[in-house]
Amino acid sequence: MSLTANESTFADEVLGSKIPVIVHFWAPWCGVCRLVEPLLQSFQDEWLGKLRLVNVNADDNLKLANQYRLTTLPTLMLFQNGSLCHRIEGFNGRDDLKMSLSDYLQRLTPDIYPLKHMKQTIRIPSFSEVSNVE
Repeated sequence: MSLTANESTFADEVLGSKIPVIVHFWAPWCGVCRLVEPLLQSFQDEWLGKLRLVNVNADDNLKLANQYRLTTLPTLMLFQNGSLCHRIEGFNGRDDLKMSLSDYLQRLTPDIYPLKHMKQTIRIPSFSEVSNVE
């Protein structure tokens, strides 16, 4: 279940969170926002306890919309330890969005967020293997 934040609860729900937070800025009139919500919910369910999803209605929270300079909806922002780390605007589909979020979270904390969409293991040769090649 995703949380809903507003201007008075944003600091506690997002900036004060001990785990990474995806903030979904949306509006009731935005069709793409409604399409993205189930994907974000499944994403949160997949990484239960390691990620929090917070929805913010941009129309009802104009101070937050202005503070984070929203230019389009939906806009997703990833916060970690109270800081904005990543921003996603414009989507090329469900898989693209999921891969983008997975890749970014993997870079943040690789030991916590395994890349489940990778189909093969990549072997990186050691320095000695590379230096012995003629």
